[in-house]
Amino acid sequence: MSTVLIQNGTIVNADSTVQADLLIEGATIKEIRAGIPASSAYKVVDARGLLLLPGGIDAHTHLNMPTGSTQPADDFLTGTRAAAIGGTTTIVEFATQPRGTKMRDALDVWWKKAEGKACIDYGLHMTITDLGESGLEDMDDLVREGVTSFKLFMAYPNSLMVDDATIFKALRQTAKNGALICMHAENGSVIDVIVQQALTEGKTAPIYHHLTRPTLAEAEAVHRAIALAEMAGAPIYIVHVSCEDALNQVREARDRGLPAFAETCPQYLLLSLEDVTDKGWEGAKYVFTPPLRERRNQSKLWEGLRTDHLQVVSTDHCPFCFEDQKALGKDDFTKIPNGGPGIEHRLQLLHHHGVGKSNFSINRFVELVSTAPARIFGMYPKKGLLAVGSDADLVLWDPNEEYTISAATQAMRVDYSMYEGFHVRGNARDVYSRGELIVSGGKFIGKPGRGNYLRREARGGAWK
Repeated sequence: MSTVLIQNGTIVNADSTVQADLLIEGATIKEIRAGIPASSAYKVVDARGLLLLPGGIDAHTHLNMPTGSTQPADDFLTGTRAAAIGGTTTIVEFATQPRGTKMRDALDVWWKKAEGKACIDYGLHMTITDLGESGLEDMDDLVREGVTSFKLFMAYPNSLMVDDATIFKALRQTAKNGALICMHAENGSVIDVIVQQALTEGKTAPIYHHLTRPTLAEAEAVHRAIALAEMAGAPIYIVHVSCEDALNQVREARDRGLPAFAETCPQYLLLSLEDVTDKGWEGAKYVFTPPLRERRNQSKLWEGLRTDHLQVVSTDHCPFCFEDQKALGKDDFTKIPNGGPGIEHRLQLLHHHGVGKSNFSINRFVELVSTAPARIFGMYPKKGLLAVGSDADLVLWDPNEEYTISAATQAMRVDYSMYEGFHVRGNARDVYSRGELIVSGGKFIGKPGRGNYLRREARGGAWK
């Protein structure tokens, strides 16, 4: 069992900032206090000038998820390796149930996808496409396996979208078994009509992906999802909120005391419709859903993060190479594989534009990228916290390191960056996962397959 003593650092949790030493014994944190004496049996690390942060938790990733005729460029190996380099030590990946199959079968498939590849610990959500005759019992079975969150789509008719009755049944089941429904909230039926009209009019360029998915279609679905959850007596988590109209629905629900939770993503905070209007085919790099919104929405999302109307920043990482995969939609924006890369740079972007630009404190930063997802998704206090007994998942963060994001230097297996040329300050120097140094000096030195599957707790104290 290895023992590591990290001295002279500043330990940052969501609710505290202290100057102290931190002792790791094996996979867990053994002691935190000032002046822990060194021993010849310890590996001693000097963290002077660095912040010690809980490892990041990305609660929304898509690795190896089939999408039409292709699948994301990153798999569990390259995706989790890139995540680790960026300071993320845990992901929660979406497994998808094909229609007409049992959810447990999909769980087995995703375990196999991760086997021998995952470089960091991972949990699994289950995307429900079909409840069938035994779907509710399947949900209970998965909760016993540590899958304590389920995703449903209100978008993508004839593929992933389910009707309100299915959503309501699933919500009632989570009210009983303590799990959480994650909702992709857009009015897919209405959007489909708008999309078909655009195609009829010959509007096939990437920009029409954005222009055919109005903010009100997102807001209406968020409102409806929250209403269904309220009727079912269940909590709900809205994924990738992109605009003020949708955020207003979450705020109103939370102001009424409902257990409604929501995330946003860096792309909605930092990129806008105005940024891609004149990009032509290059705009295919930014085809993801919900789409980019007008720039005026960004300040409202930052405000939502400050005021806790948004609790989490995840990535929705689902990358497709521009040259050969995005090109599938060259003549029809609806055929462009839907998703973008982001798992590697979430912490850097949020630190620079959040903490560095005084949008929130370093403690709120930790809350958004680690502690809140750990609480909401049943991993706290093992994850998301630097405390005695917690997993030794931690990042030695240099708040002053400056660099420029570029596809030429990223670890993600994709041929472009949505943040090409963004200059940021703050980066992960060293990263520990369960006490093991897996990133040193910004270089990955861990072993593929070392990541463990996490059996997450139902509720996890999140609904208080």
